[in-house]
Amino acid sequence: MPTMTESALKNGTIYGDNANKEYIYMPASEIGMAKPLCIFERSGERFDVSFLDALHLVHKLSLKPVSHPKLGKSSC
Repeated sequence: MPTMTESALKNGTIYGDNANKEYIYMPASEIGMAKPLCIFERSGERFDVSFLDALHLVHKLSLKPVSHPKLGKSSC
């Protein structure tokens, strides 16, 4: 059974920390894919990360659902 964080990421919820400008989200084009990639933004740079790595980073960095400065609350 998927966790709430896993389900939210798969539905386009953006996790982040506005103070540190760190964000993780699944682009709309990846939603529903068998092996989706997520985007990790830090200090203005963007990196592709696997879905499992994204979940690990959300927990490790204690990221919460936030409003992204350009995308808003959802990547969809």
